[in-house]
Amino acid sequence: MVDYEVIHEILNLCPGNQMRDVFIEEIQLPEDADLEEYVREKLKNEGELKIERTDRADGSVVFDVMTAAIHQKYTFSRF
Repeated sequence: MVDYEVIHEILNLCPGNQMRDVFIEEIQLPEDADLEEYVREKLKNEGELKIERTDRADGSVVFDVMTAAIHQKYTFSRF
C-alpha cells in the first residue's frame, strides 16, 4: 500500500473572486493503483470530464479536471 496526501481544489473561474475551496485528505492505495481512476470515481456523477495529468519533478501527480464549467485540481503526493 502507498500513502498519499491528496489536495483537492475547486477553483473559482470568476475574475472578481479568486477564492478556492481546498480539501486535504490522507489515503492509502495499492502500489499499482491508477490515480486517474481514483479521480474518475470521485467525480462519477459528473456528465462530462476533461482530465489532464502532469507528473512533477518532485514526484507528485496533478490532475486538472474540467467538469461542466468548474475547474478542479487533484494533487497526489506520497509521504
